[in-house]
Amino acid sequence: MRKTWLVFSQAVTVAVAVLFVVATLKPEWVRRGANGAVPVIASIAASPTQPLPVSPSGGAVTSYSAAAKRASPAVVSITASKAPARSARSDDPVFQFFFGDRAHPSRAEPQVGLGSGVIVSADGYLLTNNHVIDGADDIEVMLTDGRQARAKLVGTDPETDVAVLKIELDKLPTISFGDAEKLQVGDVVLAIGNPFDVGQTVTSGIVSALGRNKLGINTFENFIQTDAAINPGNSGGALVDAAGNLLGINTAIYSRTGGSLGIGFAIPVTTARQVMESLIRDGQVTRGFIGIEQRDLTPEIAQTLNLPVKQGVLVTGVLQSGPASAGGLRPGDVVVSVAGTPVTNSYQLLTAVASLKPKAVAAIGVQRGDKALNVDVTVGQRPKQRQPQQREQ
Repeated sequence: MRKTWLVFSQAVTVAVAVLFVVATLKPEWVRRGANGAVPVIASIAASPTQPLPVSPSGGAVTSYSAAAKRASPAVVSITASKAPARSARSDDPVFQFFFGDRAHPSRAEPQVGLGSGVIVSADGYLLTNNHVIDGADDIEVMLTDGRQARAKLVGTDPETDVAVLKIELDKLPTISFGDAEKLQVGDVVLAIGNPFDVGQTVTSGIVSALGRNKLGINTFENFIQTDAAINPGNSGGALVDAAGNLLGINTAIYSRTGGSLGIGFAIPVTTARQVMESLIRDGQVTRGFIGIEQRDLTPEIAQTLNLPVKQGVLVTGVLQSGPASAGGLRPGDVVVSVAGTPVTNSYQLLTAVASLKPKAVAAIGVQRGDKALNVDVTVGQRPKQRQPQQREQ
């Protein structure tokens, strides 16, 4: 019995040694057998404490090349050119004598900005950022297949930093819309664009946070935060899921150096799509407006005013002859709901009012002292606003 066990142990030792040598010198022999099955040695690489991601089919995900191949053709590079500013003294002979050709606008170099865009329809509509093409006199689009086209500006919405372009080319690649509402923190995402003008680049990461706002980037903020590398030139590019579906438009980064620090922001595709449809249909984005100044209600303010509510938005001012004034809202009122939707802070109030249709009558729930009541307000149309861009793109 002892002799049999000795022979068995020696045979196992020799087999393991042979397998080790083969795995070292010819690893491809042991990665997959002749019948396509994965041998045991290949599964050892996946540590039990750090399991590989699992695909919908049940296998380990080792590559997102399929998603990249599906989405990348629809992501384009954008070059936006802006004519140099004309000096009031550029035609002055004395000024030209001292400064020569530099004084003449035709000799000055145009300002050129670089960014990215996403083709979302076969008839040539593109989504990008407003700050990528803001003030541009000429917009050129380059596809991954080498084709170029001059883009027409369909419309912009500075308050969400979305712009819509259109190009006239045949057989355009398009991207499929994903469902940003089903996104969860931890989901894998890919960022596709043209950072630093090095050429199309794909980076990967996860969703770090959802619903980011109060960043001072846009008026209306509901960002997807990701650690996928986003750099200057990625603006307007695509944030896609592991299947290559569009989830957002990359728009900004948080950075102290100008490069990626792992905190990037994308506009959800639901917002971008709504803005695009409004710009194509109406040439503008129409939002509701009631005309108040507000601040968040804090527990300290609620206690000072002896209010029974602890959350809401305190009205600090009312526009004279505006919708809120005509409806009966007063400074000191605390808004707690808009058209039946609860609001607990200024951002929620801004978003809820903006979603109302102009000329519609909305019930604004307010707390006025110790009384809770509804004030009916005929909604106005939000005036167009522009704000300085405060992004690292």
